[in-house]
Amino acid sequence: QVQLVESGGGSVQAGGSLRLSCAASGFTGSSICMAWFRQAPGKEREGLATLYTSGGNTYYSDSVKGRFTISHDNTKNILYLQMSDLKPDDTAMYYCAQDRLIGGGTRCPRAKVAYLNWGQGTQVTVSS
Repeated sequence: QVQLVESGGGSVQAGGSLRLSCAASGFTGSSICMAWFRQAPGKEREGLATLYTSGGNTYYSDSVKGRFTISHDNTKNILYLQMSDLKPDDTAMYYCAQDRLIGGGTRCPRAKVAYLNWGQGTQVTVSS
């Protein structure tokens, strides 16, 4: 079965940077979407960025655009999230997600309901 394992979280001061990793296994083929989400206490799980592994198409939410970068190592099947200029509002549990993209499109969905497979998360805490 699909397995996703996040790592790289921790505590950092505002303005700092962190790089999250998601090691993926248990699936093959093309038309794969991968995404990063986060969830803070009392809030809904928020989509941050998506990546289509076959074409490299990426999308970002307005809250992280210009600060976060999603990338994927196709040879090792590792998803990354490079986070810069971190703010206290970025404090949350960060999750990676994976699913197949059905149809002929190349845009990955941004809603959490579209993703079947999830990691257990890694905590990011940003202090002021």
